[in-house]
Amino acid sequence: MKVKIKLIPTPDGKTAPLPQYQSEFSAGADLCACIDRPLTVNPHERALIPSGFAIEMESPGYGAFVFARSGLSSKKGVCLANGVGVVDSDYRGEIKIAIVNTSQQPYTVQPFERIAQLVFIPVETAQFIESDNLSETKRAGGGFGSTGK
Repeated sequence: MKVKIKLIPTPDGKTAPLPQYQSEFSAGADLCACIDRPLTVNPHERALIPSGFAIEMESPGYGAFVFARSGLSSKKGVCLANGVGVVDSDYRGEIKIAIVNTSQQPYTVQPFERIAQLVFIPVETAQFIESDNLSETKRAGGGFGSTGK
């Protein structure tokens, strides 16, 4: 899939590197913090970090999804504030990364540090049909934890 990228520089004119896959079979391309100076995120605080680019996907049948970097979240407690960021195929603004520091220690994001990853996933638009009846299943209306022991 081809993706056009429009670079958006920091106020001092620097641009982030293009998203990069770190291995041949990586599902996600790393996104960097396009900031011109370090940014400290205190415990339980959120920050919205610019990526330094906007995209145009070749196919409207895809969405771009921003996921946390597993090492950053598991080792430092820095996760995405919204769980997963959704970038619709018709969005043309700068991709920004909402992070939250879930640890007990301040975390300083360095300029152009890899802070998230971008994954392209096929999506379909659902046609919602109102119905008074749904088919029966073994699970039925069982909710959270209903299939566990």
